[in-house]
Amino acid sequence: QVRLVESGGGSVQAGGSLRLSCAASGVKYHKKYLAWFRQGPEKQREGVAVIDLRDRSRDYSDSVKGRFTISPDSAGNKVYLQMDSLKPEDTAMYYCAAGGLFSLLESYYSYWGQGTQVTVSS
Repeated sequence: QVRLVESGGGSVQAGGSLRLSCAASGVKYHKKYLAWFRQGPEKQREGVAVIDLRDRSRDYSDSVKGRFTISPDSAGNKVYLQMDSLKPEDTAMYYCAAGGLFSLLESYYSYWGQGTQVTVSS
């Protein structure tokens, strides 16, 4: 059974940094893509970063490219999202997801964590 648990959210001022963690267990070989999504107030959920656990390929949404970095730990049991130069528009619930396609579209992800809240004040 796949289980994803996020942590590391919090409140920060604009320009600050946070690092989110996603502890993944039970991720089978065919669910080898882990991604971070977010859903802001009255907004649709959007994919912000994805990583292929096999070859460490990464992709980012245009809204976070150059500011966020997704990376795994050495064992591949955790995935981090380092968020720098945060903006108020980054305020959202952030979710970790596991899926079978290298994509930022949520329809390709079968397993989701409960989320961790990030609030950026101006």
